[in-house]
Amino acid sequence: MLSASYPGPLRWLVRFGFLATWGTGLVVMLADTDAGSLITAAQSGARWGDRMVLPEVVLVPVLYVAQEMTVRLGVVTRKGHGELIRASFGRRWALLSAATLLLSAMGALLTEFAGVAGVGELFGVSPLVTVPVATALLLSLALTGSYARVERIGIAFGLAELAFVVAVFMSHPGAGAVEHGFVSMPLGRSSYLLLVAANVGAVVMPWMIFYQQGAVIDKRLSVAAIRRARQDTAVGAVLTQVVMIAVVVAVAATIGLHHPGASLETVGQISSALTQYLGHVGGSVLFGVGVLGAALVAAIVASLAGAWGLSEVFGWTHSLNERPSRRTAKFYATYGAIHLVGAALVLASTDLVSLSVDVEVLNALLLPIVLGFLLALEARALPPEWRMRGLHKYVTWGLCLAVIAFGLFMVPATIGWV
Repeated sequence: MLSASYPGPLRWLVRFGFLATWGTGLVVMLADTDAGSLITAAQSGARWGDRMVLPEVVLVPVLYVAQEMTVRLGVVTRKGHGELIRASFGRRWALLSAATLLLSAMGALLTEFAGVAGVGELFGVSPLVTVPVATALLLSLALTGSYARVERIGIAFGLAELAFVVAVFMSHPGAGAVEHGFVSMPLGRSSYLLLVAANVGAVVMPWMIFYQQGAVIDKRLSVAAIRRARQDTAVGAVLTQVVMIAVVVAVAATIGLHHPGASLETVGQISSALTQYLGHVGGSVLFGVGVLGAALVAAIVASLAGAWGLSEVFGWTHSLNERPSRRTAKFYATYGAIHLVGAALVLASTDLVSLSVDVEVLNALLLPIVLGFLLALEARALPPEWRMRGLHKYVTWGLCLAVIAFGLFMVPATIGWV
């Protein structure tokens, strides 16, 4: 059934197994490296050089263990995250999860639309043009009547982030500097720890969990596909952190080496600073393409996750494989409303930098709820043979608790309490 949705030349790859089962992990991980994350990576490279490389590597298993649980939950139970919370813990807890998701998805969309606006301004295009065009594009994607098509488009947008890898080679980083930074972490410096916490606190968002659990269902993956879905998730986790490391290293080798105190809080500031060393192609074109791709794939994932999750909690029919109809009207209306509200808020905002900071704080505050539900469902909703055991269980719990701790650590300093 799945192979029929792919062009003829690709069907042999579908039969081989990769295109039929891969995709949900890649797209959600590429979305994790969104516009806000890229700005954080650039700040890390400018202020601390290559000393942020090792923390980015450590985040690979954190990403994997969280999203791997969603794969098993979705494939085995055939229920989305919101629906599963409602079935396991009741309607009130499901409403709490829905509120968490809505806040996170809207926050993500604000950040992504701000990123789109920033890229447009690099080339002299007003946000009054770029944000509505991006909104229309994202709304039209949902009307294709095919989850597989939306997934492929999302991956295509996300792969534009590989432009940052090209930028690394253009920046000519010194091997010795990267190696020294990899093993040198000033853990006694509060400003360094704050940036580490900012990276960790944004590594797992509610919309990522809702999306992948809903996506494996819409993609109709079976229990037999779990092994390949895990591989897909693992490759995605590595790829997204390669992109983050590329941004850190490229900025460290240029801005961080010559102007470590430079202000890098917006897309325009980062691009202007990089252009001094990488030229127009590296500083504007490559950087702009990478940020635009990251913002668009994250916008797709966050908005779909929001619409799927709310539909699951309230029992509405929801699937991208069904075109808009009376049955799916509430799902598509929710998807559209999320985009329109997000676009309107960005166009009305006068301080997009503060907006992005607020979103990071929000994600940190939501981490205990998000990961708490995920761990509880894994232990309760899955049949015993599909639950974690032994070392796998202890490592997963340890990493999730560490993420919660770092996320909460970020909040007081960010809002000025300390």
